[in-house]
Amino acid sequence: MFDGGELRLVLLKLIADEPRHGYDLIRRIEELTGGAYAPSPGVIYPTIALLDEMGLIAARESDGAKKRFAVTDDGMAHLTDHAGQVAALTARLAALAEHHERTDSEAARRAMRNLGEVVRGKLRREELSEERRYEIVALIDEVAQKIERLK
Repeated sequence: MFDGGELRLVLLKLIADEPRHGYDLIRRIEELTGGAYAPSPGVIYPTIALLDEMGLIAARESDGAKKRFAVTDDGMAHLTDHAGQVAALTARLAALAEHHERTDSEAARRAMRNLGEVVRGKLRREELSEERRYEIVALIDEVAQKIERLK
C-alpha cells in the first residue's frame, strides 16, 4: 500500500491530528480506507519507533499500558515541508475508500454468500438429477453474463 516514507508521512499526519497509539493508527487507516486496508502491527510499530528515533514524535503519558505519541515541533515542520505529498496520500486513502465502497458493498457480499450457500446445498443432494445440476450451473452462468453486461 505504501512505501516506508509514505507510511511514515501518513502516521505522522494522523498523530499530528490527534495523539495516538499503534492500535489507534491501524484502526484509523482502516477507517480512512473504508475497510479496504488495515496495516499490520508488524509494519506500524517499527514505523512508530523510527518516527520516535527521528524526533518527529514523542511518547506522552497515558493511563494504560499503551503509549500514546504526539507530534513534535520537528514533526510539524516535516509535515509542512511535505504538505503536497501528505495531501496526495490523504487523497489516495479517500479514493481507496470510495472504490471499496463501490465494489464491495455489504449487500452484495451478503447476496453472494446466500447464493453460494443455496447452490452448495442443492448440489450436495444425492437425489438431484444430472439434468437439474446442469440447470443450476446454467442459471449461475446466465446471471453472471447479465451482471457483466450491466452498464
